[in-house]
Amino acid sequence: MPPAADPRTSAPGTPGVRTVERQGTDVIAEADRKGTPRGLFWPWFAANVSVLGLSYGSFVLGFGISFWQATAVTVVGVVFSFLLCGVVAIAGKRGSAPTMVLSRAAFGVRGNRLPAFLSWVLTVGWETALAALAVLATSTVFRELGWDGGVLTKLVALVVVAALVVGAGIAGFDVIMRLQTWITVVTAVLTVVYVVLAVPSVDFGRIAALPSGSAQNVVGALVLVMTGFGLGWVNAAADYSRYLPRSSSTAGVVGWTTFGGALAPAVLVVIGVLLAGSSTELNGAIGADPIGALTTILPVWFLVPFALVAILGLVGGAVLDIYSSGLALLSAGVPIPRPVAAGVDGVFMVAGAVSVVFFAPDFIGPFQSFLITLGVPIAAWAGVFVADVLLRRRDYAERELDDRQGRYGDVRWIAIALVVVGTVLGWGLVTNTSGVPAWLNWQGYLLGPVGLGGRTGAWAYANLGVLVALLVGFLGTLLLSARTVRHQEGLPGSHAETRPGAQGETLA
Repeated sequence: MPPAADPRTSAPGTPGVRTVERQGTDVIAEADRKGTPRGLFWPWFAANVSVLGLSYGSFVLGFGISFWQATAVTVVGVVFSFLLCGVVAIAGKRGSAPTMVLSRAAFGVRGNRLPAFLSWVLTVGWETALAALAVLATSTVFRELGWDGGVLTKLVALVVVAALVVGAGIAGFDVIMRLQTWITVVTAVLTVVYVVLAVPSVDFGRIAALPSGSAQNVVGALVLVMTGFGLGWVNAAADYSRYLPRSSSTAGVVGWTTFGGALAPAVLVVIGVLLAGSSTELNGAIGADPIGALTTILPVWFLVPFALVAILGLVGGAVLDIYSSGLALLSAGVPIPRPVAAGVDGVFMVAGAVSVVFFAPDFIGPFQSFLITLGVPIAAWAGVFVADVLLRRRDYAERELDDRQGRYGDVRWIAIALVVVGTVLGWGLVTNTSGVPAWLNWQGYLLGPVGLGGRTGAWAYANLGVLVALLVGFLGTLLLSARTVRHQEGLPGSHAETRPGAQGETLA
């Protein structure tokens, strides 16, 4: 069950009545930590049970691979990327602070502003994408019902979606956790109904005839799945585990985060592959309107329930994003209250959604460019932070996460250098499908010099740069920062050393 209300967010004289969470980037007090790792299932499952997962089946098949290759890519990419989220979530229960505050242990107090800014851009981008999809889906459903799906419908849909997302983001953790529980139940049930109705549209003969793709195509699809799922959440993975008691099981935190995040996408993408592989018309339509296109195989009576499940699923993901983007903005050094930060991010979300809904020629081009371009530096940061978490054996020294003179220092140049090097190498090994947008065509500058055939060669769309950036950050931290971590944990005054009965811990 979701945790009880934070008493510090209740209105005066009305105990237990939740209003607006005032908690920002500060550490959660011992008395306010609650729940069990099992509770992490709800927000992660709710945020990823969206029918957008079905559309990813078309995105994966776009790399020219077979059904079995697509299935393997989906399962491996989804589970591995959410496993990274599970490891990052360990830091939340060890330090009880947002992900981008805990990242200061690896990057330094001010040095961490770089990854915090990158995290903010990524989460605002995801909010924009999900809000735009919800609006497009509403418009398509209205058209299928014979109603007006034009500008007015889109504007009203945008206002409703923005109000839900921004309202929950401003309200904070407790409201989000309870909202996600209801979204989980409703969307899970209606998604199952959609799948049952869609199964008759599967043409197993066409599925079996899908040709196998090359190793480059398989790698490209794998990277897309990783960036579209777990790597899109890794920068926020500790934001929810930070409310757990420190005594919570480390294996449970990793397991429930991974399971909650990966379960729905692993199933939905495979079903989406079956649907897209069965119909060239559906496969093509998904590129312009990934959610709305799915209505073309539905009976009319289910269109309204479908609109409900589509919008709720997208809102569930956007709510987690706006909460985490606000925390990232504060971590980057912007001195405003957390609710105000969520409101600021909402303004950017609405502006971006307007651009996509009313001015972009399609959705998939800008979306894939966004995933790959930001996926590279976020992968480099994830490599650094995951390795840093694995190197640590003690809880974080909470008071020093804000202290430039403390054990974590002001700027950790090794970590920053690894992100910069990983990003430079990574951007040199990725390209954007169909050159959309054109101003990103400079990417892929290393594909020729390293002998991979240039921007038009076989490896052009494998997007190896994301994997390279992840490995640069991870291996570089293991090799260059282990001594620094041991030194930090050896200094007196850490939470693990002062808390009665504290024990060092490992993942074993």
